[in-house]
Amino acid sequence: MAVSTKRSVENTADVPKPAMARQLGQTWAIAPIQTKEHQVAELLREKIIAGSVVRGQKLKQAELAKMLNVSITPVREALRLLEAEGYVHVSSHRGAIVAPFQIDQVDELFDLRMTLEGKLTAAAARRMTPSDLTGLAELNENIRSALARNSREDTRGNNFRFHFRLYECADLPHTLEFVRVLWAKYPFDLLGSIPGRPPRVLDEHADLLAALREEDPRKAAKAMQAHIASGHRDFKATYALEPRSLR
Repeated sequence: MAVSTKRSVENTADVPKPAMARQLGQTWAIAPIQTKEHQVAELLREKIIAGSVVRGQKLKQAELAKMLNVSITPVREALRLLEAEGYVHVSSHRGAIVAPFQIDQVDELFDLRMTLEGKLTAAAARRMTPSDLTGLAELNENIRSALARNSREDTRGNNFRFHFRLYECADLPHTLEFVRVLWAKYPFDLLGSIPGRPPRVLDEHADLLAALREEDPRKAAKAMQAHIASGHRDFKATYALEPRSLR
């Protein structure tokens, strides 16, 4: 599928890749939850979505293990999990490479996100505790703070945490697994760089939080779908693809 852009799209695979520790600093830390491999996988998902690790970059197991102060085994298992979800490609010759997003399938991915993320949001609204709501509100404020600092990676990283903290409240693990796959493929790299998009995200999150506080699953799902649709409209208005209907 031919793709042209109104804004330039960098081929991140051609960007020189400095050593990960020098590139990313020493601020990585895995959360003390689940198994080690799931902790490592969740951290790497966030770093990929945030752009801390670029598309096309090689992930070295030994270097990751040293940075995270874990053995090689959980890193290897985490990369296998991420390969199954589409975040990385693993080969015996090249090792693990961060997978490209699938811009040619963006409309199909959008349709699936609308359905599955709306479902997770409605289910989460039924189970949300005051502590959960406080955590989400704090993450949204973290996004605001990152925007004020002009930190794109922190903005995108906290946005990832906001969404998946919410979705985990739904207690629908199979649906959540499919959504992780969708996020691996959706072009968040391009969406996050659209001028004016991040401030709109804050307002859309605020609408979602208001619906969650009202304990209204239907309203919360509609707020999430409006949020996803808004981002997709911004994407379609910025990047020219072959004509397909936007629902």
